[in-house]
Amino acid sequence: MKSNSRRWLLAAVAIIIVAGAWLAWQRLGAAGLPSGLAGGNGRIEAVEIDISTRTAGRLKEILADEGDFVEAGQPLARMDTVQLDSKRLQAEAELKRARIGVDTAKIQILQREAEREAAAAVVAQREAQLDAADRRLARSEQLARSNATSQQVLDDDRATRQGARAAVEAAKAQLAATEAGINAARAQVVDAEAAVGAAEAAVASIVSDIDDSTLTAPRAGRIQYRVAEPGEVLGAGGRVLSLVDVGNVHMTFFLPTSQAGRVALGSDVRIVLDAAPQYVIPARVSFVADVAQFTPKTVETEEERQKLMFRIKAKVSPELLGKHVQQVKTGLPGMAYVKIDPAAEWPTELAETVQ
Repeated sequence: MKSNSRRWLLAAVAIIIVAGAWLAWQRLGAAGLPSGLAGGNGRIEAVEIDISTRTAGRLKEILADEGDFVEAGQPLARMDTVQLDSKRLQAEAELKRARIGVDTAKIQILQREAEREAAAAVVAQREAQLDAADRRLARSEQLARSNATSQQVLDDDRATRQGARAAVEAAKAQLAATEAGINAARAQVVDAEAAVGAAEAAVASIVSDIDDSTLTAPRAGRIQYRVAEPGEVLGAGGRVLSLVDVGNVHMTFFLPTSQAGRVALGSDVRIVLDAAPQYVIPARVSFVADVAQFTPKTVETEEERQKLMFRIKAKVSPELLGKHVQQVKTGLPGMAYVKIDPAAEWPTELAETVQ
């Protein structure tokens, strides 16, 4: 009998403690807070990231399930790359062809330069022949004045000189042609090198598309839900998974004008969730809206202005979230309490926070 009485006594004490705790939280409602504190209800939220395709294609496989925790850079899904692989092979073949074109154009330059050297040698030879013809003609003209040579010889020497001069001009024209050929060959090299650059860019673009076909986590977080399934054909930007960044968690709540106007960025906040009222989560104000969320059609009197509500965001520190990442759940409702007076003291129920 004594043991049964003792158990009933302990159960009664436990009920009284729970009831007392519940009444304490009720007293902490927005209307019953101590001076210098304000509160509002809200829900736990986190940054949601869509894991999407960059290019259109067929979803091959998904490597993560709903609820899985993933690390930054971890592969989450893969797209089918059969067509991209074929395009890459074609682009690589075009790149090889373009590089061969560069080598061929450079060989053309060497050939044109050799032709220029040969043409320059011909010019020198023709100029030597012209010089000899000039001297022979000069001697013939001197001999003709003293009737020491015939008119025929003089005429032949003059014709020889004219032929030598014409040969020089023709050799110089050929030299100029080889110079033009060299410039054309150099232009072909530039064009071939441009083709190589275009081919390399095409290969790099296709390789980038292949790399992007493996969808990875941009940051650590938890898979919220799957939007697509393997085998589906998705367009560019098609959603595959939804990732929640559990390292960027906050609660959004609203305060009236008289209280919101006194909230400073960085102010201390205490969050109490309905699902776990025994835990007090510390946070800080990271955002205060500069525009009212609930605005009457006309704002003329002071009483109406007091009805305006401003959105406040309280952010939980990433360090604290990292310690309790498995317990982080979005969508949970609760209350957020904020200091609107920095000198205010937290009541006992809010003083001890989760570490």
